[in-house]
Amino acid sequence: MADSLEVDLDTFATAHAAGAVVLDVRNPDEYESGHVSGAVLIPLGELGGRQDDIPDGDPVYVICAMGGRSLQATKAMVDAGYNALSVAGGTKGWIEQGRPVVTGMSPE
Repeated sequence: MADSLEVDLDTFATAHAAGAVVLDVRNPDEYESGHVSGAVLIPLGELGGRQDDIPDGDPVYVICAMGGRSLQATKAMVDAGYNALSVAGGTKGWIEQGRPVVTGMSPE
């Protein structure tokens, strides 16, 4: 089942370039040190209480550091009726591929 909930970094990069909605579920300090542009931060532990803050997207791409937390968040979101996909490889993989990141607490 996990396979249908995950996309690889290349698939995500194509979607991101086309304006995909991105939810980052890492901790604030991780987010601040570098995140995908446009990613909205809602730490995994706060996700349940901040459903109103989840950005509207079809699908919402969920990213974390390497893919574990984002898959956990994606499963919960799908169970709650969202169309969500976890980015396998996460922000670490994104950076390793030489793709750009934004620092600080602002999404852009």
